[in-house]
Amino acid sequence: MSTLEIKDLHVSVATDDGAKEILKGVDLTVRTGETHAIMGPNGSGKSTLAYAVAGHPKYEITSGSVTLDGQDILEMTVDERARAGLFLAMQYPVEVPGVSMSNFLRSAATAVRGEAPKLRTWVKEVKGAMSDLDIASDFAERSVNEGFSGGEKKRHEVLQLALLKPKFAVLDETDSGLDVDALRVVSEGVNRYRAGGETGVLLITHYTRILQHITPDRVHVFAGGRVVESGGPELADELEKNGYVRFTGGKAEAAV
Repeated sequence: MSTLEIKDLHVSVATDDGAKEILKGVDLTVRTGETHAIMGPNGSGKSTLAYAVAGHPKYEITSGSVTLDGQDILEMTVDERARAGLFLAMQYPVEVPGVSMSNFLRSAATAVRGEAPKLRTWVKEVKGAMSDLDIASDFAERSVNEGFSGGEKKRHEVLQLALLKPKFAVLDETDSGLDVDALRVVSEGVNRYRAGGETGVLLITHYTRILQHITPDRVHVFAGGRVVESGGPELADELEKNGYVRFTGGKAEAAV
């Protein structure tokens, strides 16, 4: 069993008015075999947590720790974190013109596995994963995310997840911009990934609709840059019914 442990994490971001603290002491532990949903209003710090853990340079970690199996990942570069078993599915995946999907995926697999996958078995592996996600075969020769629809970008993120097999996947609003059919396909892909019980998922979302397809073990409510309440799946049902008012006092949080 592997463990991703976040302790008293404080994170700031630079603004025109100086550094602004976004995360104000986050404590969270995720183990392989577990799925944790993080919910909260806009500006509560959910995405900041995802990008800070992944190593985005925009976010400055001022105190606290993040460890993966006891290793301090905050001392690692972004690529070292990926090789250690950490994966981030971005809310807005970037386009990489001129780099084909097939080359990108094989290069990523080579970096994570430590050696290039054998071509014959790799092609079979990729085709199988693409078929599971209803991705057309010509998708592999398109440039990474260039001209992709929102649904295609999210399927690509889950395709990476299936092929790279990280220990922990942080999914930042994977349901954003998906229609009903795409949400079902993407959710099924995430469920296949976690079915083996050897991986942990941190699922960041505003809404409960994706949780109708991906059942979390724990639900955490973010407000004011910290976890203010945790519970089982029934907590998500309460949020669907009553919203975040009791956690925010009815005030909208500033977007970050």
